[in-house]
Amino acid sequence: MQPLETRGHLLTEQVNSNSLNLDQLSAIELVELFNCEDAKTITAIADAKLSLAEAIDRTALSLRQGGRLFYVGAGTSGRLGVLDAAECPPTFCTPPDLVQGIIAGGASALVRSSEGLEDRADDGAAAIAHHHITQLDVVVGIAAGGTTPYVHGALRAARQRGATTIFIACVPIEQVSADVDVNIRLLVGAEVVAGSTRLKAGTVTKLALNILSTSVMVKLGKVYGNRMIDVAVTNQKLHDRALGILQDLTDLSREEAGFLLERSGRSVKLALLMHWTGLEKAESDRLLADHQGNLRQAVSSHGA
Repeated sequence: MQPLETRGHLLTEQVNSNSLNLDQLSAIELVELFNCEDAKTITAIADAKLSLAEAIDRTALSLRQGGRLFYVGAGTSGRLGVLDAAECPPTFCTPPDLVQGIIAGGASALVRSSEGLEDRADDGAAAIAHHHITQLDVVVGIAAGGTTPYVHGALRAARQRGATTIFIACVPIEQVSADVDVNIRLLVGAEVVAGSTRLKAGTVTKLALNILSTSVMVKLGKVYGNRMIDVAVTNQKLHDRALGILQDLTDLSREEAGFLLERSGRSVKLALLMHWTGLEKAESDRLLADHQGNLRQAVSSHGA
C-alpha cells in the first residue's frame, strides 16, 4: 500500500485534460463531457473480463460449499458494496447473511461522511474477526484509489483466515499492489473533477459488482433462462413479476398462475417445478434439494 504522502501519482488523483475548463461549460456541454467520460467505464469492464470471470467462478464455488460473500470498503466504495449486498435478498431470495457489506464507520457511514475512518487498518481487521470469516468465505475489498488502509487491513486478516480474497481498484497494479487471490483493476482514467472517485470510478465499480453478484447467482441456479425464478414475493410489484414469469414460461392463465404460486408457498422456482413435473410441493422441495436448487437440473432429472 502506498504511504499517504505519495498518493498524488495515482491514476485516480490525476488531472483530466478534457475538463480543464469545467467551470466555464454550459449545461449541455457538461452533460456531453460526462457522457463521453462515462463511456470509458464500459471499456474498463471489458479489459478486466478475465479477472472478473475468475472472481465469479471462485465466489460461486465458495458459496456452493456453504461460504459467504463479503464486500469491504470505505466511503463511496463501502456504500456501493452495501448496496449490492442489500439487493441480493429481494432479487434472488438469498438469506441476509449470504452476501454482506462491511463499511468503515458502520451503518451511520451510509448517510453521513466518515472518510476519516478509512485510515484505520486495524478496524478493517477487527471487522473480519467480528464476522467470523473462515476459509469458506469470499472477501472483496473495494478501494477506488487502491490505498485505503481499512480495506487492506481487512484483506490481510481475511487471507490469514484462509478466505478467498478479491481486490477491486481503479489504479494499475504497478501503482498499488495487493496480495490477494484475484486482482480486478478497472482503469477509467482521471475524473472529470480531479480526485472525485464517486464519478467514473464509482460507476465502473457498480457495474463490476452488478456483474459479479448476478453472475454468481446465475451459477447458483437463481435464474432460469434470464428470469429471476428465486425472486422474493414481498410486495405487489414482485407478486406481479412472479405471475408474469409463470405465465411466460407456462400456458397458465393469470388466475391459474396465482393459484399455483400460492400452492408452492410463493416460490416461483418451486411452482415451475410442480407444474412441469406434476409433483406436489414436498416432493418438489426434495427434488430441488437433491440438485442444490438448480431448477433446470431438477426438471431434467425427472424427465419432464
